[in-house]
Amino acid sequence: MTPSARISAAIEVLADLDAHIRPAADALKAWGLAHRFAGSGDRAAIASLVYDALRQKASAAFIMGEGTPRALVLGMLKRTRGLDLAAIEKLFSGERFAPPPIFAQEREKLQAARNLDGAPAHVTGDYPEWLEAQFVETFGDERAAEGAALAARAPLDLRVNSLKATREKLVDALSHLDPQATRWSPTGLRIPLSADGRHPPVTAEPAFQKGWFEVQDEGSQVAALLAGARAGEQVLDLCAGSGGKTLALAAAMENRGQIFAHDADLRRLAPIYDRIKRAEARNIQVRAPKGKADVLADLEGKIDLGLVDAPCTGTGVWRRHPDAKWRMRPGALAERVKEQAALLDQAARFAKPGGRIAYVTCSVLEAENGAQVRNFLARTPGWAIVPVAEVCAALGERGQILRAAARTSAEGILLTPKRTDTDGFFVSLLRSGS
Repeated sequence: MTPSARISAAIEVLADLDAHIRPAADALKAWGLAHRFAGSGDRAAIASLVYDALRQKASAAFIMGEGTPRALVLGMLKRTRGLDLAAIEKLFSGERFAPPPIFAQEREKLQAARNLDGAPAHVTGDYPEWLEAQFVETFGDERAAEGAALAARAPLDLRVNSLKATREKLVDALSHLDPQATRWSPTGLRIPLSADGRHPPVTAEPAFQKGWFEVQDEGSQVAALLAGARAGEQVLDLCAGSGGKTLALAAAMENRGQIFAHDADLRRLAPIYDRIKRAEARNIQVRAPKGKADVLADLEGKIDLGLVDAPCTGTGVWRRHPDAKWRMRPGALAERVKEQAALLDQAARFAKPGGRIAYVTCSVLEAENGAQVRNFLARTPGWAIVPVAEVCAALGERGQILRAAARTSAEGILLTPKRTDTDGFFVSLLRSGS
């Protein structure tokens, strides 16, 4: 496909998203099935165009004066990809498979290319207007800058599986990808992206098949480390999902002790078995749900550390799922807050005297983070917050540098793309006194 044809396809996918509320990945898959002539490179390029347009949807619409799919792509090409008017007009030639030529009004907007001075914070920050109050609560005057960082492209981070490899060994194996050591995680590597933001197919690498690494954002790696799991402990991962943090905990514990991996949704657990096998993590026991049976009953009062990697709105990972922020509705936030509270109460049931709960979200919203912790303490006597300085000590000297860089509160630490160049993650560590 020509570059112009890819532009037309991206506009078509965005129009589909306007007509049907569904994930962008589903719309892109549907387009691919209906256009089987498109090769893998074409599909990847179209996806990159679509996601770039969605990341900065509000600001692109502001530049163009409207939010149609065509306007969003034009604004994105100007704002995100930095194309000049001549280059854009070449793509919008009206020739075979190309979008219709640029209209006079569009040309005027592109030539003016007005900056975002004077635009509302939700426009310069590219987040939904209805979340303004929540962003003010978390970020205050920095909300536009924090939102803009959440609207940038996400990096590609890997976590070295220290059970099978060292960072140096993996750097050698992936030298053709120019991996760089991550700033905060001692077992992380960051892979440079192509100019259009596409990721290299790292899961096809022999080193991945050997179990030497997992794909995991540095923020997620840090969250697992800050949980503070120790070798020999009894650990319950209450919302294990596909096992990303479970495997990180197993490595941190050097395969000693026991991790019980559970998730209320059996489907989310499905990938964990192959991942455990590939990583050679021998201290993980999967406790899959079995109807109404209490598969965790024998763990009550016996757990040293309960990890609650809580389901949340996902506002912290908008860089990876930019379409999700425009599909999000107020009701979803209220529902997530209820689920999180129930999971914290459940985790407290399993903690032994002096046991800990690591509460983690990939959200930047105070309602899901600090407020959730305060509400738990108010209704659950005998629990206290572990000071952030003590939590960050799990990372050694770099932990205190992280504490200075991140956003901290009495309840915990919040990583953000702007502050720490990671996805947005909140971590709070709670300790039982009885």
